[in-house]
Amino acid sequence: MTESLRDRQRAQVRADIRRAAFRLFVEHGYDAVTTEEIAAAAGVSPRTFFRHVPTKEELLLAPVRHGGTAIVGLLQDRPAAESPDEALINAIVTRTRSFGEADTEDWRAALLVAPDLLGKLTVHLPADKERATKLIAARMGANPGTDIRPGLLVHLAFAAADFAFQQWVRQSTKRPKALDRYVTEALDAVKSPHWRRR
Repeated sequence: MTESLRDRQRAQVRADIRRAAFRLFVEHGYDAVTTEEIAAAAGVSPRTFFRHVPTKEELLLAPVRHGGTAIVGLLQDRPAAESPDEALINAIVTRTRSFGEADTEDWRAALLVAPDLLGKLTVHLPADKERATKLIAARMGANPGTDIRPGLLVHLAFAAADFAFQQWVRQSTKRPKALDRYVTEALDAVKSPHWRRR
């Protein structure tokens, strides 16, 4: 399905708003910046801002909050020959790599000036976990109602991704590691023959 011109324009407006917001957050602090200032810096009206972004908080949290839904979609499309853990890990890493490196560094800098929001960052919603568990159960040939392995794998993988994301945001090195490196390293710990079809 090809993206319409209108969809591309909306995505561009949202990207412009995010970039302006991240720059302002870093320069002035998250709490000091108003939505009106973000709109002005992005070259849009406050009405247009709210048409694209419901809250200031959403600018920082949306990429992560919607990550679980994207991961489930990617998991559905993974090759049938992949083991359950490989399929889920590859879906999470693919989603992580979809963020451009320049964009993630601006995002990370903005998150650092909003420490109260860091605790709200999670890559999934309960519905995402439920859908992922069903997909993993099918790969395992297991019944998720009687076999804990599908749900356990999903919980462990999402928890590892959340932990890696938090570590990436808080890294204090002058030469920061890329987000996908943190996520890949954390997810390596989840790999196990325990998840194979029995």
